[in-house]
Amino acid sequence: MLKLEKKQVKIISLAIALFFVLGIVGIALSQSGKSYAAGTSNSSNVGVVNMQMLMSQSPDMAKAQQDFQAEVEQAKKDFEEKTAGKSDKEKQDYYTQVQQRLGLKQQELMEPVMKKVEGVIKEVADAKGLAVILDKGNVVYGGQDITDEVGKKLSGK
Repeated sequence: MLKLEKKQVKIISLAIALFFVLGIVGIALSQSGKSYAAGTSNSSNVGVVNMQMLMSQSPDMAKAQQDFQAEVEQAKKDFEEKTAGKSDKEKQDYYTQVQQRLGLKQQELMEPVMKKVEGVIKEVADAKGLAVILDKGNVVYGGQDITDEVGKKLSGK
């Protein structure tokens, strides 16, 4: 086998890494369909949305919150009934179980709302030719804000 010194291994590793990075950049440029050598236009294919606002304004959110509140009320009743006369340790254990059950129920109720909002975001993004959508809270500058359009489509207006 070939014996390489540490310096030679470093040089070869750097060369491989450089070729890899250049290959990725080349693929990215060829897939974008734009000529970057000639310059780019000022239009962006990145969109932003205020996800928190869209979730809270979703018509389905009110129903999900109502169902979750009913589940919480039922859990309170169950807790009071099932822990009467129990030790603090038993109460704590049952409370942990109830919390886990409520967490799963909340996730179950929120998932369809989230999927619907994400679906409408995708529809609007596709219609506008946007390749990437970021939450507005994560963007300092730039991007096309599509929150209003998504909100209107969600509410059916």
